[in-house]
Amino acid sequence: MTELAWQKSTYSQEASSCVNIATAPDGTIRLRESDEPEVILSTSRTQLGTLIRAVKNMRR
Repeated sequence: MTELAWQKSTYSQEASSCVNIATAPDGTIRLRESDEPEVILSTSRTQLGTLIRAVKNMRR
């Protein structure tokens, strides 16, 4: 299995509850939370973009 290059969200706190994101070799996006790094969600770039836009619109 290929090692993923995880990146921490710039909005995450230093200590815990950090969101990490990585791109898998097949092009899918992987998401995990630092408190449970073994739980990994997989999504497409399109689906993640749709989620981010929806969350941003909720904040307005």
